[in-house]
Amino acid sequence: MSIANRLREVTDSLPQGVRLVAVSKFHPAEYVKEAYDAGQRVFGESREQELSRKVEELPKDIEWHFIGHLQTNKVKYIAPYISMIDAVDSLKLLREINKQAAAHGRTIKVLLELHIAEEETKYGLSLDACRELLECGEWRALQNVQICGLMMMASHVDDESIIRKEFMLAADFFDEVKARYFADDDAFCERSWGMSHDYHIAAECRSTMVRVGTYIFGERNY
Repeated sequence: MSIANRLREVTDSLPQGVRLVAVSKFHPAEYVKEAYDAGQRVFGESREQELSRKVEELPKDIEWHFIGHLQTNKVKYIAPYISMIDAVDSLKLLREINKQAAAHGRTIKVLLELHIAEEETKYGLSLDACRELLECGEWRALQNVQICGLMMMASHVDDESIIRKEFMLAADFFDEVKARYFADDDAFCERSWGMSHDYHIAAECRSTMVRVGTYIFGERNY
C-alpha cells in the first residue's frame, strides 16, 4: 500500500476534531512530499538538523511540530520556523523557547508533556510537577510562548485497559488544568496522545491530536 493510501486510511478513521501529526522523522523528504501531495500538512520531526534540511526542501505551508525531547541549546535553531513544540517538560525549556521566539518576533505554540506511563525511558512532568509549574505563574509573563494543551505517551504494552486508563488520566488532568489556569483561554484546547499502535484508543479517550509515523511511512531507517 502506498504512503498516500495509508495516510488516507488513518485520516478517514479519525473522528471529527482529531488532527493527525504525520511523524516523518528518519524518513526522507520524498516520503513527506508524497504525504503532502495527498493532503497532509502537519508533520513531526525530532532532530534539528534533519528538520532544518526538510524545511529548506519542502513546501513552505507545512506546519512543523518538534516532537520528542528538546535540549535547550537546540531551541535557537528551530525558533525561526517551528509551528509547535510538542514536548515541553521544564520551566527552563519554556523560558528558552520564549527567549528565542522573541528574538525572531514570533510566538511559538507549545504542549506540556506529562509522564504518566510507568516507564523510565519516557520524559515529561509528573502531574504534581505540572501543577507546580503552572501554580508558580511565571509562564504567564512569557509573552512569546502560547501553552496550547497537554501531551503524553501511554505505556507500550498490549493490555488496552492500561493504555485506556493512562489516556483517561491525562484527559481528566486536562480538565483540571483547563478549569484552574486556562478557563478563559480558547487556545488551551489540545489533548495530544495516541501513536501508530494506540491512536484508535486515544481517539476514544478525548485526544485531539494523534502522532502516527510507522503505520504511514513504514519502519524508520535509523
